[in-house]
Amino acid sequence: MVAVKSSADSPRVIIVDESDECREVLHTLLATRGVVSLAARGAREGLALVKLHHPDVVVLDLDANEADDDGLRDALDCETREHQTALVVLGKARRYLEALPDSQVLAKPYHYAPLLRTIERLLAR
Repeated sequence: MVAVKSSADSPRVIIVDESDECREVLHTLLATRGVVSLAARGAREGLALVKLHHPDVVVLDLDANEADDDGLRDALDCETREHQTALVVLGKARRYLEALPDSQVLAKPYHYAPLLRTIERLLAR
């Protein structure tokens, strides 16, 4: 008998990126690895998804709509800490360079292979 993982058992990633193409590519790459992903165009929508789904990893593009809103970033930071959600940041911001390991802050432009390796490493923890 083969056990089939349900989507409830699958790791979950929330992608916050205003680029439709980037969200779709990352969603497809994660799906081939058995990872459920949800996507948001902006930080406010991403925060709502994080509160609702408590994902394992959040990928936040700092160029996403509202990502520069300090209140939203503080709320997202608080929510990810509270639920022990790993955060991967795309782009450079002092607050994240000081708070996250270098491996979780990817400079832009980025390549998908290092991003996927980072996500997989965080999911394996």
